Amino acid sequence: MSLSIRLSRGGAKKRPFYRIVIAESRSPRDGRFIERLGTYDPMLPQDHKDRIVLKDERIRYWIGVGAQPSDRVARFLSNAGIIPKIEHPAQTTKSSPKAKAQERLKAAAEAAAKAAE
Repeated sequence: MSLSIRLSRGGAKKRPFYRIVIAESRSPRDGRFIERLGTYDPMLPQDHKDRIVLKDERIRYWIGVGAQPSDRVARFLSNAGIIPKIEHPAQTTKSSPKAKAQERLKAAAEAAAKAAE
């Protein structure tokens, strides 16, 4: 049985509210869960104390048992100091200029440097 710490959505349409739960990884997102470990209310301001509420002791227990947090929950836990900071992968380079455009930019930069001399 693989356990995950993840978000379970609640609230009305366009008014999301999430519970942080421990659930079997194969169960549906809003389906059966084992225990509630906290809440997340994205509608509150970033600095509001009730935006993210965590039960530290229970979360530490479940991580010790082998539960894996989802990406978003791992970010919450690392910000709270429960787990070490997560390394974020580098952004893709798909949107960066292609080879010919980079050559043109480099040539323009060199020309501007010579003109400044």
